[in-house]
Amino acid sequence: MDEIQIKSPFIRLDQALKLSSVVSSGAEAKIRIQEGDVWVNEAPCTQRGKKLVVGDRIRFEDWEGIVVEERR
Repeated sequence: MDEIQIKSPFIRLDQALKLSSVVSSGAEAKIRIQEGDVWVNEAPCTQRGKKLVVGDRIRFEDWEGIVVEERR
């Protein structure tokens, strides 16, 4: 499982996918999220602006990630 490190209180779902390089663009993230291809905390999520916080888990195809606090 990949770690998505954040230093702010949250990251939007589409930004997390781009940051993790599992999509090539924001447009692709938007489409894949709206089509229901992305799961957050074991439930499908179609909100591209969903705010993810530390501990949230994302699944997209064979990729899985978890939001963690940035290490210093």
